[in-house]
Amino acid sequence: EVITVHNGLGTLKDACNEALRDWSSSYKTSHYMIGTAAGPHPYPTIVKEFQSIIGKETKKQILEKENKLPDSIIACVGGGSNAIGIFSEFINDQINLIGVEPAGHGIHTGK
Repeated sequence: EVITVHNGLGTLKDACNEALRDWSSSYKTSHYMIGTAAGPHPYPTIVKEFQSIIGKETKKQILEKENKLPDSIIACVGGGSNAIGIFSEFINDQINLIGVEPAGHGIHTGK
């Protein structure tokens, strides 16, 4: 069953909050499996492992096509799984890793 989230801005964070709220009232008969890079160990590690294919494939393909690494990698950080997936392969390289948030107000707004 899909339940639409009406609280907050409709971001992934808001959806997760609602899912956790529901789970906390039905934990005896349900299990909450988060799909983002948040929560207690081992969930973030599991997400990183599963999503790391994004970075591995990206690195392989860019090196095949361009023969060099890119200057920057940009990923959405709403839930973290996309970002951790692609950033993990490039974390030790001299590359700008840039995370963007869909509900962000911008660096110059002070919010």
